Amino acid sequence: MQKLLIAAALFLLFLVPVLAQKKTPPPAPAQLLTRTLTRHEVRRFGYGGTVTVVGAPRGSIIVEGWSKNEVDLTAEIEVQAATEEDMARMAAVTGFIFDDDSNHLSLITTGIHDKAYLRKADKKFPKTLLSMPWKIDYHLKVPINTDLEINGGTSVINVNGVEGALRVNAPEAQVDLTLTGRSANVIVGGGTINFSVPDRSWRGSGADVQLATGKLNVQLPAGFSGDIDADILRIGKVVNEYGVEGRERLSINEKSVHGRAGSGGAYLKFTVGDGEIHIVKAP
Repeated sequence: MQKLLIAAALFLLFLVPVLAQKKTPPPAPAQLLTRTLTRHEVRRFGYGGTVTVVGAPRGSIIVEGWSKNEVDLTAEIEVQAATEEDMARMAAVTGFIFDDDSNHLSLITTGIHDKAYLRKADKKFPKTLLSMPWKIDYHLKVPINTDLEINGGTSVINVNGVEGALRVNAPEAQVDLTLTGRSANVIVGGGTINFSVPDRSWRGSGADVQLATGKLNVQLPAGFSGDIDADILRIGKVVNEYGVEGRERLSINEKSVHGRAGSGGAYLKFTVGDGEIHIVKAP
């Protein structure tokens, strides 16, 4: 009997610590439901006006130039939540304001990122939903000579065939620009910028493209004429595969190209804090 008690005691002595070490696994995260809504808007809009886009914290902004005197907008709105009720609550406060007058059209994103808007739209909006994922993808067609102001989030920004003045600001983005003029001012915190000029000259005052961290690709056609400044401020290099020639002696090195293509012309200025600038010839 004594031996049985000793055996039982030893069994418990070793079993209890083992059981104590076994932790209950955390519950699996709830599968989020997704709702996608597509909205389409059209506004008459003359040449030479300004379109301002304030994008969502996440999502894409694609803008194309066309010959019609109108702005065509397609927006794809996606919200996620754990239940149908929560998803409906999210969808009710997620969207955009599309406001226009004779020469200025504004597209402004509304959602849970805007506290002032949220207080007006739903004063009792649950705090538990503030971390739910959502995004809006915008696709606009605008008259060719429209001036554009784009403020993006963590996004994809694509502008093609628009010949008005352009301003782009984004904290982090993949930016694809195919432009011929008039002026372009681009500031991006991090990501990749692809800047392409399809014509042999820039019709306008020039471009100033700044990227804090990442890669900036500049593509120019054969026979292009323009003055090009490319600078790395800290760490990185400039790759001059196009063969831009220096305007002055010692104006081309690993971190800087101050040169001229063809007979010169409008200034195209490219600046990267940390990263690379590649200047290449279009295929």
